Amino acid sequence: MEEYIGLDVSMKETAVSIRRDGRRVWRGKCASDPAVIAQLVRKRAPSAKRVVFETGPLSVWFYHALSAEGLPAICIDARHAKAALDMAPNKTDANDADGLAHLAEVGFFREVRVKGFESMLTRTLVAVRRKLVRVTTMLSNQIRGLMKTFGLIVPTGAGSVFEKNVRRLLTDQLKLYEVVLPLLEVWRTTRLQVAKLGRQLVAEARQSEACRLLVSISGVGAITATSFVTAIEDPDNFRRSSSVGAWVGLTTRRYQSGEVDHDGHISRRGDRHLRGLLYEAATVILTRSRGDSDLRTWGLKLQERVGFKRAAVAVARKLAVMMHAMLRDGTPFVQTAKVVA
Repeated sequence: MEEYIGLDVSMKETAVSIRRDGRRVWRGKCASDPAVIAQLVRKRAPSAKRVVFETGPLSVWFYHALSAEGLPAICIDARHAKAALDMAPNKTDANDADGLAHLAEVGFFREVRVKGFESMLTRTLVAVRRKLVRVTTMLSNQIRGLMKTFGLIVPTGAGSVFEKNVRRLLTDQLKLYEVVLPLLEVWRTTRLQVAKLGRQLVAEARQSEACRLLVSISGVGAITATSFVTAIEDPDNFRRSSSVGAWVGLTTRRYQSGEVDHDGHISRRGDRHLRGLLYEAATVILTRSRGDSDLRTWGLKLQERVGFKRAAVAVARKLAVMMHAMLRDGTPFVQTAKVVA
């Protein structure tokens, strides 16, 4: 007889529910450690068919660790599971585990593709650099705001130009200099770390054949290429290139009910950071790209009809589709190549 296990994972404890032949046979809690959970499953459910848990902060670790223990781990979409779990009269960890076990038994779930550790490591590198860039921007704005209070307007400029302007304006302001200096030093140190991570990111992109392929597109840099490759991982994960646009949230929502049938804004589902990078690349293609291509020509014609922002979104969607097709076929970008629809 086969058992179906539901895991409601939290930081310290995991609620476990085991079902067999349409009924619950065991329920309890254990430490949120895959090794401990694997030991418990082997003891309580030696013929486990599915071990189901929701997406969350620990889902990548749990999936790979439980799979390494030989368990049939399945990570499901938390939004999809929420509708079923909300049917329980009381919201508890034990009831959530029961609901997940029941979903595992009836097969009513949507499995999520869990990324590999190497991809997650690279994505973490991109994410850390992005957060540090935001910190430098926040610190520079804070410095500008503090100095403006005393009538010291920092001229426009970034990087070393910004630092020189700040130090020059504070030359005769000793007391204010002592207050602003710690912020400026933190800003400078953070900026150096951003540059260091950026060099590391570029070096890894140069070693990746897939990234070298994608940066052949005018407007696509190392960060965009790396983020796209680590998000897609294997091009075979998508049967059609046209599905990538919807997966990254760049296709319009549709609402149909009776006589009402209309398209709304883009869904904005999926990887928010990747979607933003694709939009930035599309903006570069439409505004600053030196080379000509069918994608740019199509986008400029569309811009005349629907405006810049909508055209940039459409170009970003086509860019995602084209990048997936390039990874799948291994063909480099050609400025005069036709755009994949």
